Amino acid sequence: MTLANMIDHTLLKQDATRAQVETLIAEAREHDFASVCVNPYWVPLAAEKLAGAYAKVCTVIGFPLGATSTAAKVSEAKDAVANGADEVDMVINVGALKDGDNATVQADIQAVVEAVKGQALVKVIIETCLLTDEEKVRACELAVAAGTDFVKTSTGFSTGGATVADIALMRQTVGPNIGVKASGGVRSKADVDAMIAAGATRIGASAGVTIIAGGTSDSNY
Repeated sequence: MTLANMIDHTLLKQDATRAQVETLIAEAREHDFASVCVNPYWVPLAAEKLAGAYAKVCTVIGFPLGATSTAAKVSEAKDAVANGADEVDMVINVGALKDGDNATVQADIQAVVEAVKGQALVKVIIETCLLTDEEKVRACELAVAAGTDFVKTSTGFSTGGATVADIALMRQTVGPNIGVKASGGVRSKADVDAMIAAGATRIGASAGVTIIAGGTSDSNY
């Protein structure tokens, strides 16, 4: 597996244009990135352009706040898969987690997992920058109990992104069989190497081309 094979090549800005998304897709085909991660509107385009490619189609659910209803997340996930998504990155209900409402958090995740089971991988975004270490552990435990394939640090749209310490804590919590995705502020190959050493198995970055070329980006995602 190459470094590119571990990167979700990402463009989630709300003002992303078709030309920018098509460039992202072309880069993913050229470099064999793990996936392109785009907003749901762009999933049909990505699915069409990536047909037969190594790169999968990834999209986001309940993004970026996670505060939509479970029914809305389920509908969004089903729609994304129907349009060609292979992977869905969903945001947890952060407020419910902070309230200690574990049942709601787990049920929210599990409903999305079950909605796309056998059709798409699920990555659960816990938004680490808003959580205490205890909450990060609990979020990961609930995600695993709900049947997720991955836990993921960040949306890239809140107050901070991935840290090595958070990746290490998440890996320790979920064990060896669940994926851990570092996203948000991963800007260089050195950043990626540090995340992988701490236990990350997937990287979310808008700077994928720069990273694999050994450069450093100023992007926040």
